[in-house]
Amino acid sequence: MQRYTRVALLPFLALGVAIACSKPAPPPPSPSPFAPPPTAAAALKVADIELGRAVDVDKRISDKTDSFKPADTIYVSITTEGSSPGARLAAHWTYQDGQMVNHEEKSIAPTGTAVTEFHIVKPGGWPAGDYKVEVMLDGASAGTKSFSVSK
Repeated sequence: MQRYTRVALLPFLALGVAIACSKPAPPPPSPSPFAPPPTAAAALKVADIELGRAVDVDKRISDKTDSFKPADTIYVSITTEGSSPGARLAAHWTYQDGQMVNHEEKSIAPTGTAVTEFHIVKPGGWPAGDYKVEVMLDGASAGTKSFSVSK
């Protein structure tokens, strides 16, 4: 009879071992208050807008100014920071009371700091007066720069 009791207890013993081994895992440790937060891809933003008469090979303004002559080519250099798989950067150029001079868009896909250049030129020369370039990122204004043309 003793042998029968041991055999009958085996299934209960196996069940007890299975239950004991199936305890849930302990929760992960709390993050240290001294650990830096996890980094996510930085949102794309316009960091700087510069105007000038010339750009270098990196598309940065090499002759900065906000006062131009009628025969000048006018450059705007836009520095963006962050990442985007596809964004639209635009330069909207206006004269005096908002009369449109030019509007141009470029597709960009930066993965960090990037520089994009736009320029306008008028073979007959720019009329004297006040101008403005508005930089737009994905259709939203990201900043403006005013400049003038004088003889």
